[in-house]
Amino acid sequence: MYTLSTHDAIREIPATDWNRLAGNDSPFLRHEFLAAMERHGCVGEALGWIPHHLALRDAAGTLVAAAPCYIKFNSYGELVFDWAWADAYQRQGLAYYPKLVVASPYTPATGPRLLTGETPKREEYARALADGAVRVAERLGVSSLHWLFTTRPETDLLETRGLLRRVGCQFHWTNPGYQAFDDFLATFTAEKRKKVKRERRRVQEAGVRIVRRRGDAVSEAEWVRFHWLYRDTFDKRGGLPTLTLPFFQEIGETMGSDLLLVFAYHGQTQGKDAIVAAAFNLIGEHALFGRHWGCSKEFHSLHFEACYYQGLDYCIENGLTRFEPGAQGEHKVSRGFLPTPTWSAHWIADPRFRAAIARFLTNETEGMTEYHEEMHGHSPYRAPPAPPDPSVLGNLNPRA
Repeated sequence: MYTLSTHDAIREIPATDWNRLAGNDSPFLRHEFLAAMERHGCVGEALGWIPHHLALRDAAGTLVAAAPCYIKFNSYGELVFDWAWADAYQRQGLAYYPKLVVASPYTPATGPRLLTGETPKREEYARALADGAVRVAERLGVSSLHWLFTTRPETDLLETRGLLRRVGCQFHWTNPGYQAFDDFLATFTAEKRKKVKRERRRVQEAGVRIVRRRGDAVSEAEWVRFHWLYRDTFDKRGGLPTLTLPFFQEIGETMGSDLLLVFAYHGQTQGKDAIVAAAFNLIGEHALFGRHWGCSKEFHSLHFEACYYQGLDYCIENGLTRFEPGAQGEHKVSRGFLPTPTWSAHWIADPRFRAAIARFLTNETEGMTEYHEEMHGHSPYRAPPAPPDPSVLGNLNPRA
């Protein structure tokens, strides 16, 4: 009934067809975002992300499902860490790389990976795509296939197809319908509320001015300055700044309304040199996704203001229901972001390693359940939500 093809460039798949399946709540999955990465050298052989996108068509030739897929020769930029797995393969004299990864590169944000759009046949298409992806992995002879930051329903489906579930943790904020930032703070304990107000006040007292700007209103000079700050952050931490200035400039033109930049100015001038910090976010239909940050001068609490509080303000003002400010960061809890499960699903070709990884994931999931409960205990809310039921995090006994 269906035909699965692979594509070495996303431009081989019409943008309207891809975006119809990707939906509007995950801007990092839009055709424009992924195409700009390919066009401007953010992925490719040199970086170990080789496009190998999946496209499922029905008998009439209509694209009914798709997935952003890459042949990987490293684990950089995935944020679901499998370095220990690669090391175990190496110790046994086996090759872990290449592998297949279904993900938006360098983007640790939950969203659909089995792209089907809204259709009554969604589950049927998703099953066909999931099974077809395994056949592609087998044909390529790779060690494994990894679906990263999948939604919970997708993870459930992939587990029924024989893949191993993995559970992670990020810190997200949900909006029950606040009308103002003060309404949000009113739900905090007095101590935590005072702390947030003090942090915001310190930024103002330092003479820092905050400006929020949509991507289609960012000037060329501001993009240049932001990119310098972005690169500087990676340079300071010993990382690799894979996203190029032309990439950011292009998505500013092609999907500018889906981007939100927060600029921090200090001093009397208004030019780009007065921008001492910047945060980069993507805007979905219902959610805001915090991605990158950089600063050239340290100010007390400026990171919290630019990366968290301004995003919260924006969500409240625009009725967004969720804010995902990025991976890791336990310091987010005291600022209103609660532990939230993330998922991935893994196909392992070698049956011995599959069994070993399944045992590892059983222990890891038990530890992750305890971690979620512990982090909920640090909630700043006067009436904190209950921690998730362990069954929400996933099966504690992945099938070997």
